[in-house]
Amino acid sequence: MADIDSPALRRRKASMPLPDKVALVLQGGGALGSYQAGVYQALDAANIAVDQVAGISIGAVNAALIAGNPPELRVKALRTFWDRMSAALPTFPIWGGDLGREWLHEASAMFVAAFGVPGFFKPNMLPPAMAWPGSMQALSLYDSGQLAKTLDDLVDWDLLNDGPVGCAVGAVEIESGNFHYFDNRKERLDARHIMASGALPPGLPPIEIDGKLWWDGGLVSNTPLSHVLDTQDAELLVFQVDLFSASAARPRTIMDVIAREKEIRFSSRTRQISDQLVKLRTEREAIRRVLKKLPEAMHNDPDVARLTEMAREFPVNIVQLIYRANAWEGGARDYEFSARTMQEHWAAGEAAVAETIGHSELVAQNILDGKTAAFDLMPR
Repeated sequence: MADIDSPALRRRKASMPLPDKVALVLQGGGALGSYQAGVYQALDAANIAVDQVAGISIGAVNAALIAGNPPELRVKALRTFWDRMSAALPTFPIWGGDLGREWLHEASAMFVAAFGVPGFFKPNMLPPAMAWPGSMQALSLYDSGQLAKTLDDLVDWDLLNDGPVGCAVGAVEIESGNFHYFDNRKERLDARHIMASGALPPGLPPIEIDGKLWWDGGLVSNTPLSHVLDTQDAELLVFQVDLFSASAARPRTIMDVIAREKEIRFSSRTRQISDQLVKLRTEREAIRRVLKKLPEAMHNDPDVARLTEMAREFPVNIVQLIYRANAWEGGARDYEFSARTMQEHWAAGEAAVAETIGHSELVAQNILDGKTAAFDLMPR
């Protein structure tokens, strides 16, 4: 008897037609990561089962929570994690419109900067300049050791490594500067690999794995989309969840400048990678069309055979879900962990999926026709 919650059966009950595989791509962005949790909850509610999840930084944490729990417990694990992250900050009444909300937002971020986030990171006892050179305390402002226990509490590592969901997280090896994806299909992952992906300097310390030190993968690329497509082995639908928008209003204050700089720095890489990959796929589609027009006698030509192999690939459709910040969110939005803001980000993620599914005709038709494209179906 078939599993009543198998991906195949859930696909038949989904809110839109689905290809052979569905992937979730999660960008880095600190406290904004609760938006990704809301996205996952909405996908789960729509019976869109995820076969593969890849993340950078906070996206790696959410990826581990998804892959390291059975389907019926994933949303609970995400909720538990984000409730823990936001429990320490007091909730104050909102006054003064956007200006008052911005003040509360910055005050909450200052609280985090001063005291850390329980279950995630805490300030080092000594400033880095006073610590022994070469020690972890000398390499960062905070100690992230608490995150290991939080992940061990909420992630079943045997399920993550041996279960049905592919999971990959990106990090940068400090001495060589090389970027690497830790992939559960190639090696066993544990809390260290997730923490390495989110070890953003100079705030958080590097993570040692097998004698090497690793930093946040966002230093090189803030989206793991390229890894998902490089390992693609079937028709694929990708939900790419970006936490920084490429477009925004002109900055008015210095905090706006800090926020806009982060948006451009991180979203431009994401957009560039997405555009390049889709452009390459489109070019390969054109090559395949030309190859089909060649006479039968040319099909065995070595150059034609080689070109045919180079152009061979499965179609992919990329749905971009982009968090667009509120007017009161400044440059500290990625480390403002208040409960109210977390809940608003979560709800925004749910709303983004609802909006996308409500306008998914183009994606659905592409999936049925076996075409490749990228879509941003959300209102701007």
